[in-house]
Amino acid sequence: MQKSAIFQSKLLPFVLVAPQLAIVLIFFYWPAIQAVIQSFLLQDAFGLSTSFVWFENYADLLSQPDYFEAILRTFGFSFAIAFSSLSVALLLAVMADKPLRGVTLYRTLLIWPYAVAPPVVGVLWIFMLHPSLGVISRYLRAMGIDWNPLLDGDQAALQIILAAAWKQISYNFLFFLAGLQSIPKSVLEAAAIDGARPMRRFWTVTFPLLSPTIFFLLVINIVYAFFETFGIIDTMTRGGPGKSTETLVYKVYTDGLLGGNLGSSAAQSVVLMVIVIVLTAIQFRFVERKVTY
Repeated sequence: MQKSAIFQSKLLPFVLVAPQLAIVLIFFYWPAIQAVIQSFLLQDAFGLSTSFVWFENYADLLSQPDYFEAILRTFGFSFAIAFSSLSVALLLAVMADKPLRGVTLYRTLLIWPYAVAPPVVGVLWIFMLHPSLGVISRYLRAMGIDWNPLLDGDQAALQIILAAAWKQISYNFLFFLAGLQSIPKSVLEAAAIDGARPMRRFWTVTFPLLSPTIFFLLVINIVYAFFETFGIIDTMTRGGPGKSTETLVYKVYTDGLLGGNLGSSAAQSVVLMVIVIVLTAIQFRFVERKVTY
């Protein structure tokens, strides 16, 4: 016989949900509504008067060639970060799922980087990749590689991808390890009895059963690359050199806070929000079809 708790008060569920609803409304929906309203306004240079300009901010934004370059750059960054972080995290999770000596310490050390704040991640990678002071840069120069991300845009983009992917590996590792441990051992043993080698067992049994986890992490990592890389970019390159690492979220910051063009900055944030929503919807519409639940 199962016992269940019954609450007589009908208001109790609303009271319990109210704090979370308040947080969502105040810190998510209210700023989003303010951004939409601000995107239709134009302030003078001194911030003394505001005029309603309809879609003028959007029209001016879409007429800028550098904005479309920032869109392509953001997509390139997001897919590179998602692919590299997911690949490395899956490899580490497969290794950690084996009965190794000291595996608990190994798993704990792999989780630690997720607790590091993005600006701190940027500082750590600056210490390693700085052209004159970096530890890794010394070995690159010894191998004859002219490493200088302060002047080379491609190298600056590469170091942003490395730092952002390293930050996200721990998060992906946790979910991959949990997914691997939830796969029934009997399924893998049956495949081994049928003569499937370890690599074939992974691609034909383990990988398809991990598809829900991979799909979830793909969505999370792309959203992470669009928004949460701001701290890393601001610490390491500030969008340079020559705007080679300026993504959409960083352009919102530079045009709004540094440039003082609040209307254009708000329009950019609305466009960015729409892009992420559409991209997520496309993933749910087409990628989810290949997911095996």
